[in-house]
Amino acid sequence: MSAMRELRFVSDGQSCRGDLYLPEGEGPFLTVVMGHGFGLTKECGLAPFRDAFVQAGYAVFLFDYRHFGESEGMPRQVLLPYREVADWQAALACVRKLAEVDNQRIVLWGTSFGGGLVTVVAAREPVAGIIAQCPMMDGMASVLEVIRYAGVGQALKMTGIGLWDLASSALGLGPKMLPSAGRPGELAAMSSDDAYDGYTALMPAHVPNEVAGRVALALPLFRPVAQASKVTCPALILICETDTVAPASAAEKAAAAMARASVKRYPVGHFDVYQGEAREISLADQLAFLRDVES
Repeated sequence: MSAMRELRFVSDGQSCRGDLYLPEGEGPFLTVVMGHGFGLTKECGLAPFRDAFVQAGYAVFLFDYRHFGESEGMPRQVLLPYREVADWQAALACVRKLAEVDNQRIVLWGTSFGGGLVTVVAAREPVAGIIAQCPMMDGMASVLEVIRYAGVGQALKMTGIGLWDLASSALGLGPKMLPSAGRPGELAAMSSDDAYDGYTALMPAHVPNEVAGRVALALPLFRPVAQASKVTCPALILICETDTVAPASAAEKAAAAMARASVKRYPVGHFDVYQGEAREISLADQLAFLRDVES
């Protein structure tokens, strides 16, 4: 694999960091633009996917959202869905200017929360395809799933943290943080049986397991499923059938609304698809999809 090249692009006045990886050979290449999910960075478990794509002959551009990782944005760890949609659009505009990139063959790759983000972006931007892995397609469905496994009190506490965060920030006191993943019974955005171990397994030690609490107010309003019918490019929707974070039913509805969606289903949980055999099976399906887009 070629050496990585750092690129910077601007999203709404703030600098975002992305890394471009090129395969061997002469371009321009089909290019996979990759972004992570809920509160995570490009360092969090995406290397096996990135490396498989580059080895198969595709360029990869992997970036961090504003407020996360190596991108600008203060305060840190602020996750607002449509701000991240704008980051995707800015990343797309950046790669379209590169000589190594085939503008007619750009595929957006998003996982978990990022799977919902790429759905919204593809509803707005012309791209060659999207890959949405264990995608969060309906924020309200995810909130209802939290209520199912943790009770309505958990959702009310998260809403309270969200309001506290907004009030604190308005007073100049800084954000009130909410743990991204916790163990069952703990207050966190995700606290299902597999959430803490699965989420933290993806994280280097320096990546915080927290987001600003205001995400609890924004999440129920973010519903990519409502925009799925506007996605006209080929789409590969990878569904984990026992997903407790991004309900499979919402992903099924989104895929059914898309004009050219292919669906692959795996009998695993949300975080299983990042590891071991489930990842290898998923990657084989993804590479087959990219070959179809390329042809």
